[in-house]
Amino acid sequence: MNSEFAGLTAIITGAGSGIGLEVAKGLKQRGATVFGFDIAAGQMESVATFIKCDIGDAVSVDAAFAEFKKKSNKLDILINNAGIGSLTTVEKETDEIWHKVLNVNVVGTARVSRAAISMLRESKSGAIVNTASIAGTDGIPNRAAYSASKGAVLALTLAMATDHLADGIRVNAVNPATTDTPWVKRLLDQAPDAAAARSALESRQPMGRLVAPIEIANAIIFLASPLQASVTGTTISIDGGMHSLRIPK
Repeated sequence: MNSEFAGLTAIITGAGSGIGLEVAKGLKQRGATVFGFDIAAGQMESVATFIKCDIGDAVSVDAAFAEFKKKSNKLDILINNAGIGSLTTVEKETDEIWHKVLNVNVVGTARVSRAAISMLRESKSGAIVNTASIAGTDGIPNRAAYSASKGAVLALTLAMATDHLADGIRVNAVNPATTDTPWVKRLLDQAPDAAAARSALESRQPMGRLVAPIEIANAIIFLASPLQASVTGTTISIDGGMHSLRIPK
C-alpha cells in the first residue's frame, strides 16, 4: 500500500459518486482514513465511512461534524467537492435558483470549511481542496448561476489560503471542464438526442472527450498531499485544454 497519506484523516463532501468517490478511493489506497459526507452513501461503502450531510443546511453540517468527532479526534484533509448545477441564463434564472445554487456551492463550501478549520489547525498536514469549474473562468452557455458560484469558489480559495496561511492550512482548488460524471449523464439523458448532446460537449474540449473523474481526483490528491507542503493558493485546471488552447477547425 502506498503510505503517502498514512495516519492522515480526510473528509470528502459529495463522496457518494463521481469525482468525490474517486478521491475517496485514491486517498484510501494511499493510506488515509476517509469519511464521506453526502446526502446518501451512494457507492462509498467499503471505501469511506459515510456520514449523512447536506452542505446546504447549517444544522445538517453541524450534525455531521458532531458525528465525525465521535468517530475521529483528528482531521488533516478537507475536500470540498459537493455541489449542484443549474442550466439557465440570467434572464431565466429565478431568485430561488440563485439562492439555492449559491447556498450550496459557495456558502456550503464556506460552511463545511468553517466547521473543519479548528481541527485542521491542529494538524501538521492541514489541507483544503475546493472543486471549482471551468465555468468560473470561461464563458459557458446557459450556466449563469453555476458560473457565478464557481467563480466565487475560486475567489474564496484565495481568501482562505491567505487567511489560514499562518495556521499552516494550505488551500487550493481544481478547475475541471465537463467531466463524465453521473450528474452529466443525467443531463444528457434528458436531451432529445443524448448521443448528439454528448458529442457537442466533447467537441468543445480540445482533446475531443470529456474529462474522466479519476483525472480530477488525481489532481485533488496531488494538492492534498503532504508532499506538496509549499503549494497553496493555487488552482489546477483539468480541462483538456479548454481554457488555454485554441485549436483551428
